[in-house]
Amino acid sequence: FFSHWQRDSDPRCNKMGSLKQEVKKKLLARSERVKCIDMHPKEPWMLCSLYSGQVHLWDYDAQNLMKSFEVVDLPVRCVKFIVRMSWFICGTDDMCCRVYNFNTMEKVKVFEAHQDYIRGVAVHDQLPYVLTSSDDMTIKLWDWSKGWQNTMIFEGHTHYVMSVVFNPKDPNTFATASLDRTVKVWNLTSTVPNFTLEGHEKGVNCVEYYRGGDKPYIISGSDDQTARVWDYQTKCCIQTLSAHNHNVSCVMFHPDLPLIVTGSEDETVKVWQMATYRLETTLDYALERVWSIGCPTGSNKLAIGCDKGTVVVKLGKERFVFSMDQNGKIILAHNSEIQQMNVKTAVDEVVDGEKILLPSKDLGTAENIPKKLEHNPNGQFIAVVSEGEYVINTALAWRPKTFGQCMQFVWSHESGGYAVLETPQCIKIYKNFKEKKTFKTGVAAENIFGGPLLCMKADDAVHFYDWDDQERGPVRKIAASPKNVYWNENAELCCLVCDGSFFVLHFNRDAAQEALDSGEELPEDGVEDAFELVDEIDEKVRQGAWIGDCFLFTNRNQRLNYYIGGEVYTLAVLDRQMYLLGYVPKENRIFLSDKERNIVSYQLHLSVVEYQTAIVRGDLEGAQNVILPRVPENQRSKVARFLDAQGHKDMALEVSTDDEHRFELAVHLKRLDVAQEIAERANNAAKWKQLGDLSIQYCKFEQAAAALKAGEDFNGLLLLYSSTNDVAGLKDLAAIAEEKGKHNVAFMAHYLSNNVEGCVNILTTSQRVPHAAIFARSYATQQMSKVVNAWKKELASTPKIASCIADPQEYPNLFPESVQMEVAAEEDEDETEKEKAEEEEAAELEEEPKEEAEVEEPKATSPKATSPKATSPKATS
Repeated sequence: FFSHWQRDSDPRCNKMGSLKQEVKKKLLARSERVKCIDMHPKEPWMLCSLYSGQVHLWDYDAQNLMKSFEVVDLPVRCVKFIVRMSWFICGTDDMCCRVYNFNTMEKVKVFEAHQDYIRGVAVHDQLPYVLTSSDDMTIKLWDWSKGWQNTMIFEGHTHYVMSVVFNPKDPNTFATASLDRTVKVWNLTSTVPNFTLEGHEKGVNCVEYYRGGDKPYIISGSDDQTARVWDYQTKCCIQTLSAHNHNVSCVMFHPDLPLIVTGSEDETVKVWQMATYRLETTLDYALERVWSIGCPTGSNKLAIGCDKGTVVVKLGKERFVFSMDQNGKIILAHNSEIQQMNVKTAVDEVVDGEKILLPSKDLGTAENIPKKLEHNPNGQFIAVVSEGEYVINTALAWRPKTFGQCMQFVWSHESGGYAVLETPQCIKIYKNFKEKKTFKTGVAAENIFGGPLLCMKADDAVHFYDWDDQERGPVRKIAASPKNVYWNENAELCCLVCDGSFFVLHFNRDAAQEALDSGEELPEDGVEDAFELVDEIDEKVRQGAWIGDCFLFTNRNQRLNYYIGGEVYTLAVLDRQMYLLGYVPKENRIFLSDKERNIVSYQLHLSVVEYQTAIVRGDLEGAQNVILPRVPENQRSKVARFLDAQGHKDMALEVSTDDEHRFELAVHLKRLDVAQEIAERANNAAKWKQLGDLSIQYCKFEQAAAALKAGEDFNGLLLLYSSTNDVAGLKDLAAIAEEKGKHNVAFMAHYLSNNVEGCVNILTTSQRVPHAAIFARSYATQQMSKVVNAWKKELASTPKIASCIADPQEYPNLFPESVQMEVAAEEDEDETEKEKAEEEEAAELEEEPKEEAEVEEPKATSPKATSPKATSPKATS
């Protein structure tokens, strides 16, 4: 269970009774006398009609005056939204009604409605009808679809008709209030009233219908300084509210809270509890007489119009209270309405993050506004906790089991056991729904928490008590100030949720029980070995719940996370504030809801949680042999990453189905065979390069060469072949690099393998002919003529420069070193052939047959050539 509320108070309100509604001012707008207020049902907009002849349109959330309409120089006594047409209609003291478009500020219609001041306006929810009431003692029906034609006139009152309102449950009926001291109920099909409610001693100023539940109630306010609640079916007054000392000018039932609100010329607004009709709160904002009040549907806001302006206040915090058992039955309380849902009755297939359509069942309306709902451990009972009291109902039939007074309520770990904080110094403990003992705390307790131990928060510390023995002191006292305390199912782990972090503690039941069994007085701070700190996690937790050894929680960054084994994992990023309902093991799903009761779900397999729990507890064999086969294939990678984080990398490699993760693990574990298998499947250059580098590190040169070649890491291959003096590899690399256009690598490979002709060809084909010529002169004299001719062709567009280049065959006198280099090259070739012949002859003379020894090819050396600088032939003209 989780409950959320906040005490925002205003110094101008007086709180009385048990409900103790917190009031916070949201808007204060000073103006001329406000005669009427109307609230937009969907937008945070408020219309105010002023005695000075204006109509103001406010955004009360933004505290901004959006528009001001100069209607007339006389008082505007009533105003109402016509939402579906984007209009509003107002009645003025010139006996006319005016209709405006509140978006464009265009005046839509002006028509004379009555022969005296217009006091009230009501708009039909579905039909194009508007009712107006006037000092001429009539009520008129207007149809805007017929050009604002007056279709009916209702007569029957004998004095001013001050107010008119449609019945929200039966829009064909409406009620009127008159200074003739009566309230009359009418039907749209007849000009004669259905019946009259009499009882006020003076004129009636206002009337309103009850919009919620099934109670057929009307409330009226009168100059006799009272408000009366009527049952319009029995036509009886069921309650008179007497607390004002002047005329009651406005009344209403709050549309969402079980409250009645009355305003008076005594300059106050009074808030009454609807169930008991007790006065709860009196509001006085020093704005003099109160003329109008308004409440938007679906909100806890209250607007008050007075002589000197308007004020909008917030009654408490909009509460969303809920509890869900392990079978997926959800109990929701929205203000005073209580509903039941069941996740098993989902209409469509459940998709992660998508809204789930669940039918709801009304369980009734609470007399007081619940601030907490909580199932007991086995889900058979549910406690409804409101301000100052609790009621325990059966979860199945929703029948009351017991009730009592409390400040706080918590369940124990046993069925039928619970505790209540009756006063800050007194805790009562119940077993099997009967009072067992009263525990005097000795300090002012701020809060209590349930579970295997009774936890009390006081003096910036938490005191853990045994449920059966509190007199000998706490089992353990810990210096922390948690907002909530969560226990896992087997009572081994406890989570203390504080403001900026949460602490995970391990509870040593044996050490605590041994100290309790000893019969001796416990130390002041309790048994030191009873709790051991496991982890401190810097996360701001909103709500949480344990699933085995996995702590599931939502944080203030709108993330759904879970903690296990010292690590925090994110399950989902939420797009709005969601409330954690809980986890249903049979569905393998986590359920959440927003304030509008839109239910969403995310999958978390129980087998995954069980596997992780077993790993954390050290049961590796059971996890692998018993639980792992139940883990779905699509969850294996998640399990593998958990194993990796826990240091079980060998197990993670076996479990994982994600090749990326398996490759990382194989590299870390030096499993080159597995890494190569994954790289072959992925055929990814980065993986091949990583595998090649790792193979070099472990002197697996053949595997490294294959990996680097597959990954086309030509620079790596060049380094490898040159370092290992692999001439064949260099030649192969030169051919591949040249084919792939890697000319620098190809050139170096040719050069290191003593293939100078290949070097010349690379330079020539890569448009570096001058470099080829210089290289040929130094290392490949046989290629000089060929390169010079290519150079001259390249300079064909500049013949003067081309003619300055000398060809060694045409000008041998200019290249004497070329003859010497040719002779040296021929001698080198003869010597090489002679050495090969001698080696072959020696091999043939071997007497005993054996494998022919591999002859190491001599290191290739670059030919050296030194010559004086050749002088270019002088051109003669």
